[in-house]
Amino acid sequence: MKKPAKKTQLILALTLVSSFLWIPVSYSEEFKKTIAVSRFDVRVGKSTLGEGMSDMLADSLIQSGSFVVLERQTLEDIITEQDLAASGRAAVSKSAQTGKLIPSQILIKGTVTEFDEKTESSGTGIGFGGFNIGSSSTAAHVAVILRIIDTTSAEVLDSIRVEGKAEGSGLKLGGSIAGISLGTEGFSKTPLGKATQIAIDNAVEKIVARLQTIPFSGKIIKVSGDTIYTNLGGRNGVSVGDLFNVYNPGESLIDPDTGENLGSEKTKTGSLKINSVQEKFSKASAETGELFEKGFQLTE
Repeated sequence: MKKPAKKTQLILALTLVSSFLWIPVSYSEEFKKTIAVSRFDVRVGKSTLGEGMSDMLADSLIQSGSFVVLERQTLEDIITEQDLAASGRAAVSKSAQTGKLIPSQILIKGTVTEFDEKTESSGTGIGFGGFNIGSSSTAAHVAVILRIIDTTSAEVLDSIRVEGKAEGSGLKLGGSIAGISLGTEGFSKTPLGKATQIAIDNAVEKIVARLQTIPFSGKIIKVSGDTIYTNLGGRNGVSVGDLFNVYNPGESLIDPDTGENLGSEKTKTGSLKINSVQEKFSKASAETGELFEKGFQLTE
């Protein structure tokens, strides 16, 4: 029996409307991805800027409430351990093999390319004991290039540039004793401090938007009988009953000329269900498939 014409027309109309309402894929914000922020490289200014700005970004990412942020010192300890193993200065163990994956889904690397402040002063100033008072006008500019890296494949998912600009003016009390500059306001209140914070805020906004297009993922960290342990815990927003697809990541394909990791051919091996959740890990059981192993990947 043929379907009524009106019903057919309605289906066609809904299909046509949905084609116009298509939007880019945006994965669930229910789960929090684990990310790490490495010390920024610095092309201008003092090298200590790299540590300070990476800490500012990590703090702002934590405040966003969208991610689990790995401590930078933890990241640096892992890298140091790998470097020692690679150089032969330490025995290569299972816990410190070259190429060991950073315990986060995403790594953020930054390079400070611009960090300058221009000040124009006016007035003769009143001098007393090495100090002077005058007026000033200051313009500051900060620019940073950020790379978003998938730690599993080492692929650079995106490279973004952010910047911040700020101006300020007013009375200035300053001077120097034994070559040490003195001021009355903290860095965060200066035009340069404000420009830096603006750049960091812009970075967080772009990182959040970009990572919404990337599926949440984790890994199997241990298999004991029928119990499967994962690195996804309560801090990631995981709950009892959640289901995840399981993939065998396959062998990494390394370019023999450049040493670049070209990726791998991963295959789906089944799915698992979360049975109990701790803060940093969870226990699960197989829903479909079998022979799951440590290192297998989990996705939504």
